[in-house]
Amino acid sequence: MTIKLISAKYDRASQRGVALITVMLIVALCSIIAAQMTTRLQTQMQRSTNISFNQQAYWYALGAEAFTKRVLIKAFKDEPKVTHLEQVWAEEGSTYPVDFGEISGEISDLQSCLNLNALHPKAKTKDQAGDSDSGKSSNSSKDDSKDDSKTAPTAPSSKSGSDKQLPAATVLEALIVNLNVEGIGNFEAEAMVNALTDWLDSNDMITGAGGAEDNDYASREFPYLAANSYLGSVNELRLIEHFTPAVILALTPYVCVLPQNAQHLININTLDAEKPELLQALLDSSLSDAQEVLSARDSSGYEKLDDFYQLPELSKVKMEKWQKAQFVIDSEYFKLKASARFNNSYFAMSSIMKVNETQQIQVISRTIGRN
Repeated sequence: MTIKLISAKYDRASQRGVALITVMLIVALCSIIAAQMTTRLQTQMQRSTNISFNQQAYWYALGAEAFTKRVLIKAFKDEPKVTHLEQVWAEEGSTYPVDFGEISGEISDLQSCLNLNALHPKAKTKDQAGDSDSGKSSNSSKDDSKDDSKTAPTAPSSKSGSDKQLPAATVLEALIVNLNVEGIGNFEAEAMVNALTDWLDSNDMITGAGGAEDNDYASREFPYLAANSYLGSVNELRLIEHFTPAVILALTPYVCVLPQNAQHLININTLDAEKPELLQALLDSSLSDAQEVLSARDSSGYEKLDDFYQLPELSKVKMEKWQKAQFVIDSEYFKLKASARFNNSYFAMSSIMKVNETQQIQVISRTIGRN
């Protein structure tokens, strides 16, 4: 009898221990679940906050774009036929404080750089642009360069003298040489220009020495094909045969890309005086001559192209018809680099805008992120 009582007491104590352990396990499990739910809730709340802040920064950047349109409209309303560096749009990058953040923006003229898409077979001269486009540059070109308004300029020969090229191809080849990148001479520059031309054209024929088509790219470790279309960004040069990082780094400040546009028109009024190598290539002159020409330019630029052509500093340079046809005194393509900060969120955007003949601004390209 005594043994049975002891056994019963032991069983009840054992059951109570098991129940206690079970309860503790349940409590621990509930605590873990609650902690996970809390963590997920906090993460979701932080994510929602970040999205909200980023969206606000995005709208701030769009505000910078809208403000840029107003600035450009005002500039062209005051001086519809001339674009120069004394206009309000040309001020160095500005920063404006806003609620819980700031907006920064900088406007640049995309006709003060060499358009790489001008190497496309559909590239337009000043006169051809005037026939097919209704932009500002074509109109002023007709007014200020009557001698060049009837016949398109003859394409010049390459530096090697082998084949004829588009004007932009000749300029790019000269520019690459002028930048004095180590190990890069006329031969390497011509190869890069031919490879870029093949990247842009729609055929599968090699342009010339150094040209590259699908077979050259398909045989790489990570194969791809030539675009056979316009460039979308200067960064695309990294995909093209012969273009080295050193060359791309040196070229970037001097070149740009107009989306789906092969126009080759350079605004002499907005060329950077600290980058005379581009004008040197455009004129096929010495660096010192290019520097003298830029130094002779007034801050408000030229009101007529003839004023530029008649510069005493240009007397040393014999400009051919195709070279004169490269220049204009007004611009229709501009690029805004905008960035916005709202609380801890940051947003960067680049917008390319076009000014039409009625002085309306159209955004033709918008890129998210630093570019």
